[in-house]
Amino acid sequence: MNILFDIGHPKDVNVFKNVIWKLQERGHEIKIVARAKENTKRVLEEYGFEYEVCRYYKTMPGKAIGILMNDIWLYKQTKTFKPDIFVSPGSPYSAHVSRLLKKPHLAFSDTEIAGLVIKLTFPFTDKIYTSNSFYLNLGPKQERFDGYYELAYLHPKYFTPNKEVLKKYQLSSKYIILRLSPLSSHHDINATGLNIKTEDELSEFVSQLEKYGRVIISSENTSWQTVKDHQLKIHPKDLHDIIYYSSLCIGEGATMASEAAILGVPSIYVSNTQRGYLNELEEKYGLAYTIQKSEEGLKKAIEILEKESSRNKWNIKKEKMLSEKTDVVEYMINIIENYN
Repeated sequence: MNILFDIGHPKDVNVFKNVIWKLQERGHEIKIVARAKENTKRVLEEYGFEYEVCRYYKTMPGKAIGILMNDIWLYKQTKTFKPDIFVSPGSPYSAHVSRLLKKPHLAFSDTEIAGLVIKLTFPFTDKIYTSNSFYLNLGPKQERFDGYYELAYLHPKYFTPNKEVLKKYQLSSKYIILRLSPLSSHHDINATGLNIKTEDELSEFVSQLEKYGRVIISSENTSWQTVKDHQLKIHPKDLHDIIYYSSLCIGEGATMASEAAILGVPSIYVSNTQRGYLNELEEKYGLAYTIQKSEEGLKKAIEILEKESSRNKWNIKKEKMLSEKTDVVEYMINIIENYN
């Protein structure tokens, strides 16, 4: 079977990587198309994937124009590959082209606030697979499963932490990750995070955290010296090892917040937006917190960091969560191979 995977975000590479490798082992032909984001391309290359890229539009007007342009580009790609099925996290391009070719499009989605993409994608999609924690009802096309997409790459079956990263990056046993997000995705319209407007505000925020360990800043924006002083040049393959051994993760990126929580690291997502999976990780397992204001997020971080037993408690919570969740990789493979 010829299977086309449409990748938009670095997280998508991680979600689908084990699925792709296992499908290839079973004899299926795979083609990967991706948006030309530097981080996405870097992660694809780090795992040795071959791929084709379509243009990435940063502005909202550009994204509107880009729908037609990327639809045309993808349609041309299918002329040689001839996919039997399209798979994506909810890409409008593969949804549109699959409908033109009368081939199925399967969306594995986890972002409820991606309203525009939902409207552009799901009318043309055959099936939408979401976690039980997904708080929107998308109608008869939606099918739920008891798991999180992060488990497709962070479940102990697929991820073993490598303590050598501590030596490699000269990290102590106690460090904190601060995630700053540009909030520039289509689903980030009207989203606010830490709401840090000046470098002095960031410096003060960092200094409060530094009382409890080294602070590592993850950010695409390096215009402030404070960010430069606290950044590490991390290979994509090492990122989850570094998260695993951290004392706490706080920031405005939902992906990193959920990854940290699933690895048993105390996690604080500072945002005025909600994610169903983060809500469940907080309410059912106590592995994460969603907090709207940065001052409250900092207060919660300090409260956790002052308790020496926090990590042990989080590991117990993590094990409970893992024992109750499905194998997401096998779930996706089964859906793709047996979809009629």
